[in-house]
Amino acid sequence: MSNKLHIVSLGCTKNLVDTEVMMGRLQNFELSDDNENADVIIVNTCGFIDAAKEESINTILNLHDARKQDSLLVVAGCLSERYREELAADMPEVDIFTGVGDYDRIDELLAQKESRFSDEVFLIDGAERVVTGSSYHAYIKLSEGCNQACSFCAIPSFKGKLNSRNLDSIATEVEGLVAKGYYDFSFVSQDSSSYLRDQNIKDGLSLLIQRIELIEGVKSARILYLYPSTTTISLLKNIGKSKIFHNYFDMPIQHINDEMFRIMKRGFGKAQTLELLEYMKSLPNSFLRTSFIVGHPGETESMFDEMCEFASSFGFDRINVFSYSDEETTPAYDMSEKISAKVIAERADILGQIASECLEKSLKAEIGKEVDIIIDGESDEHEYLLSAKETIWAPEIDGEIYVNDRVKDEDLEFGKIYKAKITGIVGNILTATVDNA
Repeated sequence: MSNKLHIVSLGCTKNLVDTEVMMGRLQNFELSDDNENADVIIVNTCGFIDAAKEESINTILNLHDARKQDSLLVVAGCLSERYREELAADMPEVDIFTGVGDYDRIDELLAQKESRFSDEVFLIDGAERVVTGSSYHAYIKLSEGCNQACSFCAIPSFKGKLNSRNLDSIATEVEGLVAKGYYDFSFVSQDSSSYLRDQNIKDGLSLLIQRIELIEGVKSARILYLYPSTTTISLLKNIGKSKIFHNYFDMPIQHINDEMFRIMKRGFGKAQTLELLEYMKSLPNSFLRTSFIVGHPGETESMFDEMCEFASSFGFDRINVFSYSDEETTPAYDMSEKISAKVIAERADILGQIASECLEKSLKAEIGKEVDIIIDGESDEHEYLLSAKETIWAPEIDGEIYVNDRVKDEDLEFGKIYKAKITGIVGNILTATVDNA
């Protein structure tokens, strides 16, 4: 088999980790940005909501239209897992289909030129990865699947129940990456605050924090995707006490109205949610990110107004806004009182504007502060400006900082942490100066 590989990872960072595992299995291939001349093309798809499904299908078809004769087109991941029969029947353009259980066997599938859908849960244990996009940061997957029953979410239908990785397996992976020069880590899963609950351990994340703190060379870490009803004040206190884990809180609460919480089957009410959020906000140098869904069946105008008022006033640093997507296999799919597409779009625009205002307020509050930043590389703005991020921020999603490329006649190094002062803002990008190397 010829050995030029073009690979596309769509969707979330959890998908990215799985893509990196496939790359680890295919290191005998030459990675290529040129899809038209690649011998093997792999698309790791997302199948979460309509927009993601459409992006996945369009990507597959566009790659097929441009690929060379005799190349192999492989479709993997969530969309393929969720719609395995439908895609096999409707997309003859694809040579190999596989789902979410065989990432570490992708080399076998290519050699045999066969489709395969394993019923096993893939937990990455011991699988080699080729980390992409950074010389210092890596995502670490904690688990697969989810035990929650949110009305709008189809993930459990094709990812299954929560299946946590062994704590030693995670520590071994982090230790291996530290040995390669990585020092900044984001821990991710569908429901990170439920980590190890499937093994009857309720404080799994606290144990993780303790274990990671023992690894010499880890300088910076954060946990993404906390779920309200499985997050405790005790866990938040342990994060707050950690010298490595930032007070970075990514908790998608989805709404704030009590009745909508019931309809969404979130298992938690407004009072308990506020208690958690207020505690997070009270911790020093805290950073709060959340997500809201607009247009869920049963959402009245007054419920939406309550969410907007809360989103605007609480003090979130970042807000993601999702329009409700009517997904088969979910409880919401069969609910009455559906909201029209027009109203959903209007509500998304309104809340999106609030999210933009919250972002602007959060960024302006950084001006004048002394912060730790990491230099990522050259900026797209100017040859003398470098792109950086605050150490607390998650890569790519939380923002960018422009820094002059030199300090006291010395070049700043990519991937290194510096003390900097935030001096201003240009659009949604902060500017900063580094006083000493």
